[in-house]
Formats: sequence, structure tokens, C-alpha cells
Amino acid sequence: MAADTEVTTGVDDTGHTAIGADGAAPPGDTAVTADGEVTGTTSGAAVTGGADRAPADAHARQLAGLDALELGGESSGGPAARVWGRLWPMALAVAIVLAVWQCVVWAGFWPEYVFAGPADVAPVLLDRLTTGEYWEAIGVTMRRAVTGFAVSVVAGLVVGALVSRVRVLRAAFGSLITGLQTMPSIAWFPLAILLFGLTESAITFVVILGAAPSIANGLITGVDYTPPILLRAGHVLGFRRLQLYRHVILPASLPSFLAGLKQGWAFAWRSLMAGELVVIIAHQSSLGERLFFDRELADSAGLLSTMIVILVIGIAVDLLFEAADTSLRRRWGLARTSA
Repeated sequence: MAADTEVTTGVDDTGHTAIGADGAAPPGDTAVTADGEVTGTTSGAAVTGGADRAPADAHARQLAGLDALELGGESSGGPAARVWGRLWPMALAVAIVLAVWQCVVWAGFWPEYVFAGPADVAPVLLDRLTTGEYWEAIGVTMRRAVTGFAVSVVAGLVVGALVSRVRVLRAAFGSLITGLQTMPSIAWFPLAILLFGLTESAITFVVILGAAPSIANGLITGVDYTPPILLRAGHVLGFRRLQLYRHVILPASLPSFLAGLKQGWAFAWRSLMAGELVVIIAHQSSLGERLFFDRELADSAGLLSTMIVILVIGIAVDLLFEAADTSLRRRWGLARTSA
């Protein structure tokens, strides 16, 4: 057979395959060249290897198109470009805040010893950051924050797990948890001082009461929105009680639980700052104590510098939670591509 001879195949009325070599294919047949390449198809069944690969190739092209749609928004820059894309909005925000701050100082609403400007605060801040005593105060505050938040996570996890699954406890304590969450943390300090005196335990007590309800509510919300099909699948796999929580409920409720953790940290940080302003413990320097004495001494530059440190710590912790949230969304396939 010549190399350019065209072979036609088809299925006749009896169900048998018809093959022709004269270059004309019967109606409803597939034209195939001598090297096995399909040249045209109307109807019928193709009997070549190329035709067998056609559905797989079409499926691959469809997947490639979907991948192109998903990956089309990704940035083509390297790590430096991504870091710059993240930093320049923050730098712009800082520049705007500094400009507004300086404009307020120039407006003269308050004397400079009451409301110092950026030029007066920056040297004081740098000077304090170079002293070991100031870093010791930061360390005391962070130790209190981590300790109180860790206890709050354990308490919120236990309470949230029980209330979310036991109907009687939900009816009895569901609204109480929300009420505790909305209660201002400063209102707890008179009771805390009566119970524990002017000690670190009073501060920790208020931090736990401020953070634990938010964490518990985050877990309760996550459990409430767990798809029932996952619970049924867990029962089919033989999971009961603790195993069901560990392998099904907790993973499914992670997004809401993470949001509860983030909100719980915000409440814990605010409660801690309020506690350190109210409960002054001798020989234990902290950021709240620094704020208290700067106010007493009318040291505006020192007070604002400490407030900046508190703000930066809060932003840093928020970035950690944001990284955890981004990692979780990427793992679940919910992360949006960057422009």
C-alpha cells in the first residue's frame, strides 16, 4: 500500500466493520491514513489508536484551560516583588498616619508637652528600645499575655466542645457565654482585686474571662456549621465521641475556631493592658505600668512611644494569625490568587 493511500473504516448495517482502500469512505465512516492518523469522522466507530486517545486529549485540554483560568491571576514576579507588594501599602499607611499626626501638632490644639509630635517621640522611642529595662517590661507583658491566652484557649476549647454537643448545656450556658463575651473587661477588675488582691493572678483572671468566651463561641459556631454529611461519614467509619471530634468535627470547624482565636487574642490583649494600668505590682515593670507613670509625669513623648510599641505588638500577632488563616485557606483550596 502506498504511503498516501487512505483507508476508510466504518460499521455497516450488520454491525461488521467495513474497510475501503479507494479513498472514499462509506457514509458514517471514519477516514484513516496509512500511518494511523484520523482524517475525519462523521458517525460510527473509529478503530484506530489515535481515535482512542482523543477523549483523553480533550479531557487534558479542558483541565489545562481550567488551570489557566485559576493561575492566570498569579503574579509573575519573584519573592522580592511579592515582599514589596506587601510592604508598600503598609509603608504608605504609616506615612499617612505620620502626616496627619504632624498636622494635628501644627494645628496647636494642645501644647507640645501634652501632645508631642513624631519628631519628639522618635528619639524617646529609640532611646527606650536600647535599654534592657524596657525590654524587660516588654517581656513581662508578653509573658502575661501568652500565659493568659493559653489558659483561655484550653478553657474555651473545653467549654465550647461541651456546649456545642450537649443540648442541655447549650440551653443553659449558650446565652451566658455570649453575655460574658460582651461584658467590658474593666468591669471585672474590682471583683478580681477583691479575690486576688493587687497581684498578677488578678490580671490573669480578667484576661481569661475576656478571651475564653470568644474562643468558645468560635468553636460552637464552627461545630454548628459542620456539614451533616461529614458527621454521617464519621459514624460510618466507626468514629465515636472523642474520635469524632478529633477526626471530623475539629478539622471541619477550624475556620470558625481560628476566627475565634483571633478575636480571643484581641480581647486578651485589651484586658491585659487595662489590667496593667489598674493593677500596679511593685518590682514588676510592664508596658501598662510604663503608660501609668508616663501619664502621672505628663511625659507625652514617653507615653506615645509606649503606645506605639503596644500597637506594633498587636499588628505582629495579627500577622501571625493572618499567616495561619492563609495557610488553612490554601490547604482547603480557598486561597485567592494574587493579582
